[in-house]
Amino acid sequence: MKLKLLNKDKQNLKCRFELSGIEYWFINTIRRMIVEEVPVLAIEDVEFIKNQSALYDEIIAHRLGLLPLKTDFKTLNLREECSCSGKGCALCQVTYTLKEKGPKTVYASSLKVVGSNAIPVYPKMPIIKLEKGQELELKAVAIMGKGKVHVKWSPGLVYYQYYPIIKIDNSKCKPEEAKKYVDACPRSVLTLKNNKLVVDEKKLLNCHLCGACVDACSNGCVSILHDETHHLFTVESWGQLSCTEIVLKAAEIFENKLNELATLIKS
Repeated sequence: MKLKLLNKDKQNLKCRFELSGIEYWFINTIRRMIVEEVPVLAIEDVEFIKNQSALYDEIIAHRLGLLPLKTDFKTLNLREECSCSGKGCALCQVTYTLKEKGPKTVYASSLKVVGSNAIPVYPKMPIIKLEKGQELELKAVAIMGKGKVHVKWSPGLVYYQYYPIIKIDNSKCKPEEAKKYVDACPRSVLTLKNNKLVVDEKKLLNCHLCGACVDACSNGCVSILHDETHHLFTVESWGQLSCTEIVLKAAEIFENKLNELATLIKS
């Protein structure tokens, strides 16, 4: 297997890899490990002390549960793996408090936490709007969890596609029709050079294999192919973890599962 990092943003929250030498089932396994098995922190329990807002307790609790929280594998454990046997302690849960009075918009930054770096990823994410005289006071507990239990514990969006291979036979392409094929591509992958239809190599990876150019080409001068062992793999983090942390943790979990399987087979 060969892996090549194609691009990564400054915050390390979105990255794209080129993977070759492996089939789709292996890549899909990594994708599922990320979405379902990589644990992140999310609010699970909310105790309302006072709620005079226009929203029911359940709606506010749901909004709180979907707030991305900074996650640190070194300081937090899954409850079922913690030394407290799931009772709840500083090693497997984080407690937040919120106390606000309107008129104001209550943002994620209003959640106060002591003794932990697990702050909201996006401080300006709105929770609720309080009118004059309305008060909201609550206590919330966040725990580590997995995406297979609830999507709020999923670390991000992960997807893959075949590496695009576009073949052009200009002998079948009439010059007056070439521009029609260029216009048909929604990602501007095709272009004209010396009145001939060619692939813009700088934009090749923008191709999402929609086939619009093939549909527009009635004489078969454009064809899209793919290699079963050559893919593009994209990871977009919600912000709790960096892309590097997500991919490395998924690989670690996958390896542990394989080792567990090998042990069971031997026994």
